[in-house]
Amino acid sequence: MSTFGEQLKPRFAAFGIIVLLVLGALSIRLWSMQVLSGDEYAALAENNRIREYTLDSQRGRILDRNGIPLITNRPSMAVAVAPSAKNDDDLLLALSTLLDMPIQEIRDRASSLREEALKPRVVAIDVPMDVVAYLAENEARFPGVEVQTIAVREYPMGTLGAHLLGYTGEISEEQLEDAELEGYLLGDIVGKTGAEREFETVLQGDRGYQRLEVDATGSPRRIIEQVDPIPGRDVILTIDAGVQEVTENALRSALDEAHADDFTAAKAGAAVAVDIKTGEIIAMASVPGYDPELFLGGISQVEWEKLTDKDSEYPLTNRAISAQYPPASTFKAITGLAGLEHGVTTEWSTFYCPGRWTEMGEQWPKWCWKHSGHHNITFHTGVEESCDTVFYEIGYEFYKQGDEKLQKFAREFGLGEKLGIDLPGEVRGRVPDAAWKADYNENYPEYIKWLPGDTVNIAIGQGDLLVTPLQVASVYAGIANGGTVMQPHILSAVLGTDGVPVLTAEAQVAHEVNVTDENLAVMNRALMAVTDTGTGEGAFRGFDVAVAGKTGTAEVSGKDDYAWFAAYAPANEPRYAVSVVIEQGGHGGSVAGPAAREILAALLGLPVEHVQATDISR
Repeated sequence: MSTFGEQLKPRFAAFGIIVLLVLGALSIRLWSMQVLSGDEYAALAENNRIREYTLDSQRGRILDRNGIPLITNRPSMAVAVAPSAKNDDDLLLALSTLLDMPIQEIRDRASSLREEALKPRVVAIDVPMDVVAYLAENEARFPGVEVQTIAVREYPMGTLGAHLLGYTGEISEEQLEDAELEGYLLGDIVGKTGAEREFETVLQGDRGYQRLEVDATGSPRRIIEQVDPIPGRDVILTIDAGVQEVTENALRSALDEAHADDFTAAKAGAAVAVDIKTGEIIAMASVPGYDPELFLGGISQVEWEKLTDKDSEYPLTNRAISAQYPPASTFKAITGLAGLEHGVTTEWSTFYCPGRWTEMGEQWPKWCWKHSGHHNITFHTGVEESCDTVFYEIGYEFYKQGDEKLQKFAREFGLGEKLGIDLPGEVRGRVPDAAWKADYNENYPEYIKWLPGDTVNIAIGQGDLLVTPLQVASVYAGIANGGTVMQPHILSAVLGTDGVPVLTAEAQVAHEVNVTDENLAVMNRALMAVTDTGTGEGAFRGFDVAVAGKTGTAEVSGKDDYAWFAAYAPANEPRYAVSVVIEQGGHGGSVAGPAAREILAALLGLPVEHVQATDISR
């Protein structure tokens, strides 16, 4: 009989074999980890010990044509929190009280997925020094909270030029997919609108980075390596800060004038001033405006809703390039030139204005703004006094001739398409024709046919015709420049690190209009008469320089009339063209005309004064 020990031997043998197998497997795994995958695990260990953060570059400045800073940078004390803070209700409550911010706003910013995973999220900027001191003294009560010094945009001129300058913010998903922004990361601050957006790749600069050794808790121990960021380049614009200020003030004065004339719904408008020879934009303004500082550090939901509410008049919209209006009688300059070019009229051709015009039939009467009629009137005087009947007749003749000659002539000036200004948000406007009308009304067969009244409406700048204030300024600049329309632009130069231009914008022709010098001279004389003895006389009485211009009063369904004025000066040796529109402002000569006068005075170095004028025309 076997002993108990002998009976256990097979079990010990089996157990030994199992132990040897386990040790062998562990040895093989250890060899694999140390030899085959040693480099990989060493890298992972290093990554657990090393943290790398990007260092944002300082954005380039934006200057006006005379070197006056419009946008610069300044240091700001900012409070940042670790991403984990979003789950710490006690911490969020303490921060909310200290920073005077809603808890949810702090939580939302701490929860942002736009930054690198471990990078602290900035929740407040421009933090007062007493708050900074309190955080420093009570560091243990605010785990994961740190105070940083960051660079933010500064606006030395306040809100001046906000629409054309634009604002900055965190890069969006859509922008990350933009090929021009290749290499950008979530959390990067980029231009969102205006010049900030248009010249983003120049202003941004190149980011740097910092590699830190951290301890087991993730706290920094020492800097291993640092590459400093390269600042962005400065950009010089064609804008003149002084003229820009006058332009914005002129728009506000025009709104006040409209209110005094009982046009109390007037709350918005735009103006543009352009160099006719180069296409340089000297001033571009839109009202109402906004404060770009609201976007520093991220705009709050409350402020965003204020800027985008339907009752806000949409202050973020640059109406000079992004809003489109019927041009009203400012378009008569195009209709008149087209009529001269195609032999429909001459300077002294005579028309008869009965007040109520019925040439298309009694069932389709149209009125001149002067209901009693101008009676016998020449083309020249028709421009001077803005007689609608003269242009009804010209438009009707174009309809009878066919071939859409009036629309084609308007397109030669660039209407109905983008002019290509170096700003985001430009719209095309519209020059309607038979094809457009048929397409627009494809579901309403009864409205498809192009009628005589459609062309007649275009002839006085109404109907389905739409333009931007920039387009109107460019049209008048083209007339003043002998039929050559220059491409409008706001970029003057990009500076190198030494302050010397590395890129200078060159003037480019956008459109060449087929019009004779003789006919341009006819129109010039008629437009001069407008400001001398015509509908714009009140606005330019006593002005020291001859001005060629045109009033306009646009009819908009369901709203008060929109006030227009477009002009160029000096009339005999033109240098600048301007356009002004005041939504629901009433009459062009009494509201928009005085604003145009102020802008031209600033452009020409004359005393800037606001005048009161009367105008009952359209």
